Amino acid sequence: MANFLYIAGYVLIGLLLRRSRQFPQNSGQILNAYVIYVALPALVLQKIPALTFGKELLFPALIPWILLALTVPVVLWVARWRNWSRTTTGAMLIVIPLGNTSFVGFPMIEAFFGQEGIPYALLYDQLGSFFILSIYATIIAAVYSHSEGEQAQRPSAKTIAWKILKFPPFVALVAAFALRSIEYPQVMQHFIDSLAVTLVPVIMVAVGFQLRFRLPQEDRGPLVWALALKLGLMPLVALALLWVFGLEQLAVQVTIMEAAMPAMISAGALAIMAGLAPTLAAAVVGYGVLLCFITLPLWYFILQSLAAL
Repeated sequence: MANFLYIAGYVLIGLLLRRSRQFPQNSGQILNAYVIYVALPALVLQKIPALTFGKELLFPALIPWILLALTVPVVLWVARWRNWSRTTTGAMLIVIPLGNTSFVGFPMIEAFFGQEGIPYALLYDQLGSFFILSIYATIIAAVYSHSEGEQAQRPSAKTIAWKILKFPPFVALVAAFALRSIEYPQVMQHFIDSLAVTLVPVIMVAVGFQLRFRLPQEDRGPLVWALALKLGLMPLVALALLWVFGLEQLAVQVTIMEAAMPAMISAGALAIMAGLAPTLAAAVVGYGVLLCFITLPLWYFILQSLAAL
């Protein structure tokens, strides 16, 4: 509970800093850049070498892709049923399947499960969410940002591959696996630890700084659908898929909780930059972060109750 209150406090600090007008409006992006280039790679180098390889590592690596395959047809069906515009459909195809498995996920997983849950969260984020953002979401943004009569300029495989290979947390992930058998010098270990510990407060202050809540009338229906699918249906499906493997396993619980995270900030930013319902995409991210302070403890309680049966 104390860790959960700390996270809420960090978000509140971010909100207050934005309202104070003493910080530039791009402070959130600057903090995000620090996390991506410094704190998150340090966390990867800190936690991945401690992983013990086993079949439980498949849960966080595969579930994001399975959820993507199951979620996209549902979003398309709802879009046709509710007669959503092309831009709204494109935005929903990006923000609903992709969860905030790092910026919100890591602090929340640490709050609920302690440091032991972080390696599984890292695998879910780097082998699932990051690749889905880099490949699937990039293609969706390219396709849906064009009108019906225009030729969609899909990014080339070379462009996507280069984007993945130069992404700092992914580089750190490859390095961490390569260095698993090597013990870091004590000074280096302390340096990595000191950087990794900055991840949670910086991430959550950045989240608070970037929260936006204004929403036009026509976007309210899609917002409700997005929040229901992202915070309710997706973790429920993950729970159903992993039930047979035993809910008492830490890897299973972390995977389900990661599936319950709100929409990814980077996915929302991608949709906004592509001109896909920008106000709606920002609202799905903002309201999702707020609601997750209610839904995540609820899912944690459900998991602990079922695991105790």
